Amino acid sequence: MGRLLTVTGLTTEFRTERGIVSAVKNVSYHLDEGEILGLVGESGCGKSVSQLSLMQLIPTPPGKIVAGEAVFMGADLLKYEKNSKEMSQIRGKNISMIFQEPMTSLNPSMTIAKQMSEMVLMHEKVTKKEAIERSADMLSQVGIPDAAKRLEDYPYQLSGGMRQRVMVGIAMICNPKMIIADEATTALDATIQAQLLELLYEIVGRYHTALVMVTHNLGIVARYANRINVMYAGHIVETGTVKEIWANPLHPYTEGLIHCVPKLGERLLPIKGMPPSLIGRPPTCPFLSRCQYRQKSCFEENVADLTYVDGGTHATACNVRLKEAGQ
Repeated sequence: MGRLLTVTGLTTEFRTERGIVSAVKNVSYHLDEGEILGLVGESGCGKSVSQLSLMQLIPTPPGKIVAGEAVFMGADLLKYEKNSKEMSQIRGKNISMIFQEPMTSLNPSMTIAKQMSEMVLMHEKVTKKEAIERSADMLSQVGIPDAAKRLEDYPYQLSGGMRQRVMVGIAMICNPKMIIADEATTALDATIQAQLLELLYEIVGRYHTALVMVTHNLGIVARYANRINVMYAGHIVETGTVKEIWANPLHPYTEGLIHCVPKLGERLLPIKGMPPSLIGRPPTCPFLSRCQYRQKSCFEENVADLTYVDGGTHATACNVRLKEAGQ
């Protein structure tokens, strides 16, 4: 598999009346062709902002990408203007995004046919009839019965699960190289959630599409992802394969997330305390106030860079664990 995306030093800030919010701070990671990458962390940790930054969808003002590179298929996405022709061609064609709530993403005044075919007509040299036929075929692939008939429906006529299937269909219709699923199943009940995750897993496998699964649920990515990036307070604090993360979590926050995954017959162990404010945060480890392993030196050292242990694929940003590993 070749390297599809390389993000280096991504930093995104928001200017507010209270001060500057460092929503994403010096984030670096990569994504390979056909790979499924899980991006995990609690609400407000910067998961969605990091992905919206790649798509140049950060509202400006108050937001601003102040540093970093995002090299996708050889080109730095962050060098393009937000409303440039280049970014318009990339969105939907090469990178698609599935949002959390389809009712706010789909236009309530347009039919499903109009919204799906519009994406095809924007990026492909096809006739309107061919675009409609392609839309019906994609609806069938995402499991919506009577696809040709459903194309004439409006979003309010579909259930939540069917609307999200439409969103998956729109994301896949131009056969992109990469899909970002931003909490795509959170608003659905458990049964529909499982069906959609299986559908997404099957479709990206069929088309060899890379997928970034943004979620707060570590259990979901453990089932579907190849690698996991754990994010906390704007930083990626640990990265590794699913097996590495579950067998040997190297960051205390990752360990806490694993303990929060429900297991039959076991008591849940919540992470004590609250995430830190992202305004005027000190340069020390952001997990310091909640960490059971903190040492005196942690209060004096800056947050560690994400460092790979033993030159492998497993990395952490915990000073204590890095010292234990001799890094």
